[in-house]
Amino acid sequence: MVLEKITSPADMKGLSRGDLQTLVNESRQALLQKLSAHGGHNGPNLGVVEMTVALHYVFNSPVDKFIFDVSHQSYVHKMLTGRQQAFTDPAHYDDVSGYTNPRESEHDLFTVGHTSTSLALASGVAKARDLKGENYNVVAIIGDGSLSGGMAYEGLNQVATENTNTIVIVNDNNQSIAENPAGGIYTALRELRESQGAAENNFFAALGFEYHYLDEGNDLDALINLFESVKDSPRPILLHIHTQKGHGFKPAEDNREAFHAGGPFSLQTGEYASSGDGAATYGSVTTDLILDKIAKDPMVTLVNAGTPMMVFNQQQRQQAGRQFVDVGIAEQEAATMTTGLAKNGAKPIWTVYSTFMQRTYDQLWHDVALNNQPVTILVYFASVRGMNDESHLGFFDIPFLAHIPNFVYLAPTSKEEHLAMLDWAIDQKDHPVAIRVPVGPLKETGVPDETDYSILNKNLVAQQGSGVAIFGLGNFFGLAEEVARQLEEKHNIQATIVNPKFITGLDEKLLDSLPDNHQLVVTLEDGVLEGGYGQMVASYLGDSNLKVQNYGVSKEFHDRYNADELLAENGITVENIVRRIVEEL
Repeated sequence: MVLEKITSPADMKGLSRGDLQTLVNESRQALLQKLSAHGGHNGPNLGVVEMTVALHYVFNSPVDKFIFDVSHQSYVHKMLTGRQQAFTDPAHYDDVSGYTNPRESEHDLFTVGHTSTSLALASGVAKARDLKGENYNVVAIIGDGSLSGGMAYEGLNQVATENTNTIVIVNDNNQSIAENPAGGIYTALRELRESQGAAENNFFAALGFEYHYLDEGNDLDALINLFESVKDSPRPILLHIHTQKGHGFKPAEDNREAFHAGGPFSLQTGEYASSGDGAATYGSVTTDLILDKIAKDPMVTLVNAGTPMMVFNQQQRQQAGRQFVDVGIAEQEAATMTTGLAKNGAKPIWTVYSTFMQRTYDQLWHDVALNNQPVTILVYFASVRGMNDESHLGFFDIPFLAHIPNFVYLAPTSKEEHLAMLDWAIDQKDHPVAIRVPVGPLKETGVPDETDYSILNKNLVAQQGSGVAIFGLGNFFGLAEEVARQLEEKHNIQATIVNPKFITGLDEKLLDSLPDNHQLVVTLEDGVLEGGYGQMVASYLGDSNLKVQNYGVSKEFHDRYNADELLAENGITVENIVRRIVEEL
């Protein structure tokens, strides 16, 4: 094998073109073997095998700097830079992150997991190089989907302004995560593809880039020849390279959306190992309600930023018609667009993963909240049990969002509460409302939630007790119930159980009443402790005689953690919480 002899890019320099093609084939096979058993980002990596081999053959990493946008496409790069075992030996599959990470290798310049950043990063790296009087290539790789993000335009502008060596590779596979929306940058890219780069309307050339187009983006020889022709250029170069997402594995070529990323799958059939049992989930009941709202009200509009599959499949997007908007991978646009929609009488719903909502702090603060528009935001994967790579942490949302004025942030604990909150949020006109979509199996109480959510910050006392009051926020309400059950069964303590429902405000009347027959307040939240809900409660009770115990996760970049282990490390187990309560009482 050729691949097993590659311990660094230097080992590739003496290979023949035939050996390099063998390396391509072996790398793709290693990818498929690992992805089929382990899961990961399938299509993005399969599509750039040839490109990655060509890059490392022509350029000289780590002297030359490779900066991968979002780094969904960095697996082969890792194979060729000393981390091959993590792709060829099942016992070592978890040795590396799914994204670039400088702690793994000097060939990874940045920890990157969000889109549209590579060009801005490259502009800074190139500027520092020039200030130091050094001489090497800075190569930024970005996909067509990531070009829809505003930072990509800012980065392109700055690279062109600096007018020095920076090679921008636009990996154009005519597919974001979902199918590219019509119009905008995608129209410009399509015209360039269809004209083999000769279209008069050339956005990149207009900015000042020396533009090159390659249609055969999965042709190793063509890629090598192109890279050799632009290496060491003294001015900004843009290489527009047309690749095939999922190249070399027909199921991934045929169903590019499904094979963007996923868990284990069959190499023979392309079927994912776990496709669900068809049971209702928080996602499916949310989709059903939104589609019903869309059917009944022409002003209800679902907005998404490049990840529409979280709420609508392809058929459902067609069903929603013009009341569904995919802005591309551009969360800031989504947030501010919803403000415009609401201001002009529409009823916008923005669906977003918690980790990607982090990209929109100013838009939520300045555009949505300052203008106090009735936008509805559905926040997904806001939990320790969400995504667990350090670049994709989703449990920092409470201190992020709860302290923005005018916002109402809700934490449902059941299907009934979730749907009642969503139904109210869509039709009310007084506040921007975010809902922390529960994570985990669907919990049904069987009792309709008739809460009037226009009465803000009214908590639900689910069980009246004494001695200790346990506030179980959202995902952790079940934990509160279990703690209370063990307190009663093992220690004859009947705790008060509170379902706060509201994250952004406190039920001051309830809190003021607790000192009458309680000595201790316990808060449980599925998120970072510092600046979170529990500390808001503790601050309010600071002048009382009540003692407070807050439970949440430490403020760190936790990476590829086991959720149960992380919770235990932070004292969030039934046994520990019960023990500490008993000791305090």
